[in-house]
Amino acid sequence: MSQSYPLFVKRDIDGFFGLFIDNLVQLLLILGICGGLCGMSGDNAFYLYRYIFPGAAVSILVGNLFFAWQAHRLAAKEGRSDVTALPYGINTPSLLVYVFFVLAPVYNQTGSVEAAWKMGLIACLGSGVIELLGSLFAERIRKYTPRAALLSTLAGIAIGFIAMSFTLQIFHRPLIAMVPLGLILLALFSHTRFPLGMPGGMVAVACGTIVAWILTAIAPNLSSPPAWLATNTLDPSAVSASFGTLGLYLPQFVGAEIWGLLSDVDAWLGYVSVIVPMGLFNIVGSLQNVESAEAGGDSFATAPSLAMNGIGTICAALFGSCFPTTIYIGHPGWKALGSRAGYSTLNGIVVTVLCCSGLIGLASSIIPMEAGVAIVLWIGIIIIAQAFQATPDNHAPAVAIGLFPAIAAWGATVMAGAFFSANGTTMQDLLTANASAEVNGFLIEGLISMERGYIFTCMILAALSACLIDRKFYAASVWAFIAAFGTFTGLMHSFQLQGNTIDYLLLFSEPAEGALVFSATGIGIGYLGIAVVCIIARSFRSGPDHVAPAHDSASSAEVSTDDESVFNDA
Repeated sequence: MSQSYPLFVKRDIDGFFGLFIDNLVQLLLILGICGGLCGMSGDNAFYLYRYIFPGAAVSILVGNLFFAWQAHRLAAKEGRSDVTALPYGINTPSLLVYVFFVLAPVYNQTGSVEAAWKMGLIACLGSGVIELLGSLFAERIRKYTPRAALLSTLAGIAIGFIAMSFTLQIFHRPLIAMVPLGLILLALFSHTRFPLGMPGGMVAVACGTIVAWILTAIAPNLSSPPAWLATNTLDPSAVSASFGTLGLYLPQFVGAEIWGLLSDVDAWLGYVSVIVPMGLFNIVGSLQNVESAEAGGDSFATAPSLAMNGIGTICAALFGSCFPTTIYIGHPGWKALGSRAGYSTLNGIVVTVLCCSGLIGLASSIIPMEAGVAIVLWIGIIIIAQAFQATPDNHAPAVAIGLFPAIAAWGATVMAGAFFSANGTTMQDLLTANASAEVNGFLIEGLISMERGYIFTCMILAALSACLIDRKFYAASVWAFIAAFGTFTGLMHSFQLQGNTIDYLLLFSEPAEGALVFSATGIGIGYLGIAVVCIIARSFRSGPDHVAPAHDSASSAEVSTDDESVFNDA
């Protein structure tokens, strides 16, 4: 390796803690929801420790090592020492969707944990194949899509699902989390150096962990500890209990199990309506993250990056994991931390050790999640800022409109969770009685409709708006037609609702018995109307065909103006 680009730098420790916390959240989520909803607890917990976690380790290690190697290749090619590897790990949306719409339904129907696990393997494999095939044409999508469209989607996700979610955790357990938050902001906003040159992320996590255990030691000695103290303590018994899961769990090839179920087409065909949309979402999401990296100064080849996504996910399935992996959102945040390639390598190694030794429970019982979430919050902040800073100034309205569907998706997720927790009147009950039912002034039907396929909706609305800003009326009409196609096929806006469970309603698929159905035909027609308006606008436009984007030298965003581009006006 080049001496100018070492295997590891001190700032990789900060990046490691951020990426590790991100991956640890996913692993703990798997532990909790698979145990609670899919029967993988007690005697059946071995499906997690023997298959799913080791399989996840294979996919994460392979991906992290590849992206570290890719960063070294780019550094050598461009003669730079500041290249940051793409972050990589388990895909959270796919994790949740596959549990709720694949594993849990199979377990509830059959009562068999094994059947649920095998169906999860098929879903994971299918997603990997779709992602691998998608790498063949992803670069063309990226070429013809305005940067505002790609980055605004990530910013919307960062606002709701990263920044907001982790901010709530910080203020829920402030005694543990707020000092680490202050340390992270001190290190990264004001670039303050800590004694001995210690990385801010390491200082923050160590400080939060020490404070948590001090509070845990103090609370039992008080006759009546106040509630604000009790909510900031840890459970010492969880540490001792976690030793029961320790052991050596080497990855096992499960190709025979997958092939056995693949041969029974009728068993898995009904889940294609879940697998295909998630595979497509993963392609688009990864594409946006590669664009985000280029906007931050690191131009990685699109096809190999997305192909690794697919290969990593296929590896996960072949070695027992039900959950796809993906390029993570947040490359500019890790770059701002000063991380290079070492953080990716270190994350892959540590996660592999945890997954193959049963140490996941022990690590989570010792280190409070809140001690490290400030690092992930920082990542979210940088993503949001980049969406505006790395695009032309006059495309700011396009970035803004692209935020709305993702924020609506976050609101829909929170709303659905509240209905589940309330265990009373369901969303289906309310919408059946009144299709215009509201929650605190927000239309339930509108929130759910915006949530379905929101990654596509964010990108399309922002792209359409950017094209109109540049007076590319034909290009804008093409994006509107794409939106109409996505809507009519069910990839966007349409849904079926059973109780509080929201699912896609794809074209030609039969809705579940008793489900409330929302067909987004009207929205599709509306998109066609927008396309027609854009086409007509070409005949009475009064300005030049293209308005040069106004942006400063720091903005490297490009809007395709190639004469041969199908997205340019004639």
